[in-house]
Amino acid sequence: MNQDPVSLDLGEDYPELRDSIRRICARYPLDYWARLDEESGYPTEFVAELTEGGFLAALIPEEYGGAGLPLRAAAVVLEEINASGCQASPAHAQMYIMGTLLRHGTEEQKRKYLPEIAAGTLRLQAFGVTEPTTGSDTTQLKTRAVREGDHYVINGQKVFTSRALYSDLMLLLARTTPLDQVAKKTDGISVFLIDLREARGNGVEIRPIRALMNHNTTEVFIENLRVPASALVGEEGRGFRYILDGMNAERILVASECVGDGRYMIRRAVEYAGERVVFGRPIGANQGVQFPIARAHVELEAADLMARKAAALFDAHQPCGAEANMAKHLAAEATWKAADTALQTFGGFGYASEYGIERKWRECRIYQTAPISTNLVLAYVGQHVLGLPRSY
Repeated sequence: MNQDPVSLDLGEDYPELRDSIRRICARYPLDYWARLDEESGYPTEFVAELTEGGFLAALIPEEYGGAGLPLRAAAVVLEEINASGCQASPAHAQMYIMGTLLRHGTEEQKRKYLPEIAAGTLRLQAFGVTEPTTGSDTTQLKTRAVREGDHYVINGQKVFTSRALYSDLMLLLARTTPLDQVAKKTDGISVFLIDLREARGNGVEIRPIRALMNHNTTEVFIENLRVPASALVGEEGRGFRYILDGMNAERILVASECVGDGRYMIRRAVEYAGERVVFGRPIGANQGVQFPIARAHVELEAADLMARKAAALFDAHQPCGAEANMAKHLAAEATWKAADTALQTFGGFGYASEYGIERKWRECRIYQTAPISTNLVLAYVGQHVLGLPRSY
């Protein structure tokens, strides 16, 4: 692997990119997101504008119609969306899901799909991995794909597959060789690129799941779905490795989303604490209010530095698994502290939907659980960084 020099920018890197995102987000105020939250709706207009601006194609190489930008640039896009009070999660998956196709797909697959994804005529937002009975223990997944001539027949169920109802394509993880027939439990798992436009009603049923936040998540039922052999991404049986290959990028991008949410919550808390007068003085003059906000800011700045370090290592083609996991953990912790502090600062008004604090508070909570739980990050650090015995 070629290793480039590591460079870490401080301050507001990619200022033009940040400014462009802020201008877009200014057109989607709190009431837009409040309405979608109430309806469990999808921000179609917002995602379309991001797509038309080329922001969701940031990581797609120029030869396939994308911008060919480094991971840090993509992270800045997601950070600024959330820092502006908008929600990046309805669009973020396209940035890292397509990496599996880009790194492991055939040239024919890349030329068929990536230009259309970059142009926005195809949407790749759904990732079918998690199952009801296996959770994070991915090697135990039950979804099966059996080769029959020029097709695979797939049966199984996925859960918490976000945005499947708003995606044209879905990356699907399925076992092609039974677990009791492989040398390693990570073998025998394959990745498929499913065209949901054809599959829905022909072996695929998608049902929405109401959740704590409007994450457009679903459960996917697959029964005798026939897909062409050309839907296989990479080699049969190596899909688990392909998925792992993209997890560092996912965690770095999600860490940046966390930083953006944290910045939004701290900014709102500071503004309110400076304006809200109780007992003849702004509540922000009270240390009981001021100190939690200051602490949240300190912790968020530390998380931001780790996220930048992880992105710098990734872009330099250097190992970054530890940094990516630690960035996601620190950012998830920091943004949750910022969200809870903002809610407490607003007091009763924090619970009123018109202020947008309780919505962001709910959105910030998911980072403790997904895309990897804080406990699994600590298990990774304990085993792979500190050399402790495997704990699970």
